[in-house]
Amino acid sequence: MDSIIEQLQKVTSYTVTEVGAEGEKVNKITNYRAINSKYHEADVVKEISTADVVTCAVGPNILKFIAPVIAKAIDARTEKQPLAVIACENAINATTTLKGFITDSKNMSSENASSIDKRARFANSAIDRIVPGQDPNAGLNVTIESFFEWVVEETPWEPDFKHPEIQGVKWVRDLAPFIERKLFTVNTSHATAAYFGHNRKIATIHESLEDKEINKQVHAVLAETSELIVKKHGIDAQEQKAYVEKIIKRIGNPHLKDIVERVGRAPLRKLSRKERFVGPAYELAEMDASVDALLGSIEMAFRFQNVEGDEESAELAKIMSENEPKTIVEKVCGLTENDKLFPQVLKVVQKVKA
Repeated sequence: MDSIIEQLQKVTSYTVTEVGAEGEKVNKITNYRAINSKYHEADVVKEISTADVVTCAVGPNILKFIAPVIAKAIDARTEKQPLAVIACENAINATTTLKGFITDSKNMSSENASSIDKRARFANSAIDRIVPGQDPNAGLNVTIESFFEWVVEETPWEPDFKHPEIQGVKWVRDLAPFIERKLFTVNTSHATAAYFGHNRKIATIHESLEDKEINKQVHAVLAETSELIVKKHGIDAQEQKAYVEKIIKRIGNPHLKDIVERVGRAPLRKLSRKERFVGPAYELAEMDASVDALLGSIEMAFRFQNVEGDEESAELAKIMSENEPKTIVEKVCGLTENDKLFPQVLKVVQKVKA
């Protein structure tokens, strides 16, 4: 990270290239400042304390590390309008999680935490845009897909303030349907293609989806998650079906060259209780609905072990080798023996360990 910040400080621009079926669009990014909080924390605190909005896309596991400097900035804030804090992570209610770290007694006094709404408002969001692995020789330049969706809840500002105006944001009162539709469609399908592809030694998501059996598996998984999404959130079944086909086409974009190991990284997080596989499978199992396809994805995620460059895959291998299946299901997936899904995942773990 130090290296990236240093590079940003040395140049006045970089490019972001959007890639889609319609071709490429190159955007030149200018008018930015890069400050390293490791060496210049006071400067970062000052910037955040006077800003309108603070966002982050660092990964759910890193939120606790960025919380202290944001907490100091909120404590120092004197602006009339509260700071808008929006975490843009592939996790449900990531901003709420970030707020929990910010208001933790290690980072903020109980007095300031109890009055934090005067200085900051925290809005959860659902973000959707594929950023594939980048060319190692690209420097600061980034390639992304052209499609994006950024949905943010507007209620945290009510009734005293109005939410900030941010181009491209869709403001909604109820975020839950958007978060779960995205997580249980985009992320579930993306990870399914990655884990099955890795198991078959396929290099990219595009190539993985060209495999007829994997493509069929991805469709089967999304048929199960779609059943949950339609029943739980009242989304029209045909609308969800069209959304599924659009998503499969998007993640299979041959121009993105998305490496399966990049998409599959951090298997422990992706196998956790409220994530893309166990989350929908748990709810479906409680409804006595089929989860056979999701169990297949869960199996392949458990087989994603000791992958070069991915610490969680090494930790997963360690957990699998040192624990009994029952303990693994409880520890990795957050399930208990009282859950209807538990015995089904237990069989999967037993199969992987066999």
